[in-house]
Amino acid sequence: MPIDLNEHLKKKWSERKDKEPDDSEIWGNKKPPNGGGDKNNKGSNFNFELNMRPTKKLILLYAFVGLVILFFVVRPFTIINAGEVGIRVTTGKFDTTPLYPNIHFYFPGFQRIIVVDSRVKILNFSNGEEGASARSEATIFRPAIQTLDNKGLPVYIDLTVQYALNPEFVSETISEYTQNWEQRIIIEPIQEIARNVIGGYTAEELPGKRDEIAAKVATLMTKNLQALKNPLAELRSIQLKSILLPPSVQEQIQRVQVAKQEAERVRNEVERTKQEAEKVAAQARGEAEAKRINAQGNADAILIEAKAQAQANQVIGDSLSRQLLDLRQIEVQGKFNEALRENKDAKIFLTPGGSTPNLWIDSKSNKP
Repeated sequence: MPIDLNEHLKKKWSERKDKEPDDSEIWGNKKPPNGGGDKNNKGSNFNFELNMRPTKKLILLYAFVGLVILFFVVRPFTIINAGEVGIRVTTGKFDTTPLYPNIHFYFPGFQRIIVVDSRVKILNFSNGEEGASARSEATIFRPAIQTLDNKGLPVYIDLTVQYALNPEFVSETISEYTQNWEQRIIIEPIQEIARNVIGGYTAEELPGKRDEIAAKVATLMTKNLQALKNPLAELRSIQLKSILLPPSVQEQIQRVQVAKQEAERVRNEVERTKQEAEKVAAQARGEAEAKRINAQGNADAILIEAKAQAQANQVIGDSLSRQLLDLRQIEVQGKFNEALRENKDAKIFLTPGGSTPNLWIDSKSNKP
């Protein structure tokens, strides 16, 4: 049976008035503010009924508050932040247009929005504490990759991979590989490629060819991503941090390294001795060359002097004539004549023709 709201309010008001004290008891001889009246005052009841009726503005306010509460409870929107990309799914169908950072609305029950991290991710394959401590939203930690070298010896490698999701094809990536796309596109392929590359080397070769191995893994991983229908992800870099070998192999490598260092030391010593010998030989050659040059210089000087003298003699010989010789003979004869005048006892020998000098001997001393 429906309840009459007015009747119910009147009844409650009557019960309240019965419990309240009379106006005369409260106000005494003073007139109450509302003019007094008995408990069955119909004017007061009517005014109360008017005051209790909800107004249109109040109804609208209640409706607005209810809608706001419903809006935040249902949340028909999603906020996509920087470094994220969204996918709108309508009744199970993925929209191919990616949703970039902003606020995006949808119809609850018919639609939903999947938010995917599009930042550069770091994948660490390591058994050390460094990988566990560096774990974050942008870092994925996995145990070190275990594989075998070409002789069947167990090898562990620590590998760091940087990659990023391609936002343009995020809908295809999630619809085909689900939100666990990293496991199927990045992690599993990189493990398989690393095992195949390591299998082409011996354990002894691995420590000295880390850069070469990392480059091969990066090249093969890039080709693997390019072989997909669309470029779903991008490989940024691959670094081979360390290689853990069996103890026996490590000891052997250490012995080889020690032997190489000793051989290098001996080779350096031999080279140093050789350089010292070459230095001494070079000094000896320099001294001999200096002596040879000095002797050659002296010989050249003598030869030059002899040639000059010969040339002088030749010039003198060419300058002599018969008249000149006769003149010289006459001059010498004149000197002899003067000598005879001073020393009449001198014996003089004359050579015919004047080809040789005249000689004279002092008769007193008998000495030429």
